[in-house]
Amino acid sequence: MSELKRTPLRDFHAAHGARLVDFAGWEMPVQYRSILEEHKAVRRTAGLFDVSHMGEVDVRGPDAARFLNHLVTNDVAKLFPGRVLYSPMCYPNGGVVDDLLVYMRGAENFFLCINAGNIAKDLAWIRGQAAQFNVTITDRSDDYALLAVQGPRAAAIVQSLTGAKLGLVKYYHFTEATVAGIHCLASRTGYTGEDGFELYHAAADAPALAAALLAAGQPHGLELAGLGARDSLRLEAGYPLYGHEITAEISPLTAGLGWTVKLDKGGDFVGRAALLAEKQNGGANRILFFKTGDRRIVRADTPVLDAAGAVVGRVVSGTLSPILNEAIGSALVTSAGAAQPLAVDIRGTKLNLALVKPPFVELKKSTA
Repeated sequence: MSELKRTPLRDFHAAHGARLVDFAGWEMPVQYRSILEEHKAVRRTAGLFDVSHMGEVDVRGPDAARFLNHLVTNDVAKLFPGRVLYSPMCYPNGGVVDDLLVYMRGAENFFLCINAGNIAKDLAWIRGQAAQFNVTITDRSDDYALLAVQGPRAAAIVQSLTGAKLGLVKYYHFTEATVAGIHCLASRTGYTGEDGFELYHAAADAPALAAALLAAGQPHGLELAGLGARDSLRLEAGYPLYGHEITAEISPLTAGLGWTVKLDKGGDFVGRAALLAEKQNGGANRILFFKTGDRRIVRADTPVLDAAGAVVGRVVSGTLSPILNEAIGSALVTSAGAAQPLAVDIRGTKLNLALVKPPFVELKKSTA
């Protein structure tokens, strides 16, 4: 068994009582005191997450914008310096390689944030696709640490540590800022459905920045938050997780991410033909979100049944919503089955699935 990789904050987590687990080959905090309380803190005040395991990639050169528009399904041409774009990156068959964030720093200078478990795979794919373009691809994953402050009080907490005017930074925009004396790329993005900032910074500065944010946040009710709360928060918000709602076999259209697929943007892109055919002909399956009215969690891979008891799909994500106090989840279901009443069997008990258009809870964006 290979040794787990560690973020620069591993000792910080241990000192604050984190329960550390293996996540995508990284030793990461799943929780500190309570997943339930960490989740509620992010919805009510703020939470601090270490997401330094995520990958970072520089894409630079004369063809950078054109290359990225070929690589991803969303329209990179809409970007300008200081803007962030969310997009899937697809295989020719329309399946998803990964979903990522594209940051535009300049006309020939872009920055990608990719999922931790996909770094090696993504880099190989990106470099392979870049062969015919005048671009340079540089893996910066070891250079950066990444802290996320999320929740209604998040912007105020970060603002207390910087002279930058964070109120001017709109959602899915970023700025360069000095936070607690540390240079950061401050991105108004996140994975919780709440307002907040993700702070990219030099790996060596992570312990000092985390300590400063924790101290500044404690009067506001900030809690350290782990992977457990991160997952329940993203599912409440209806955000996809690679390997669950999107995979090499589940396209963005199947996943309900049609808004990220710009079939009419200038030029071809990887997966366009397959996605166009799926849009025109309809897909065989759909991702649906559900709640049950029951507290029993519906685990991934639980069969989804139609009214006759036939299997028409499977659950891909499931958790307990701390805000709704009931089980929520998502499922991959046949398009025909999606039009029928659906249920699951939990240890002999039939639970009907109430379909929900996410988010599951009201999300309020605040400003600095």
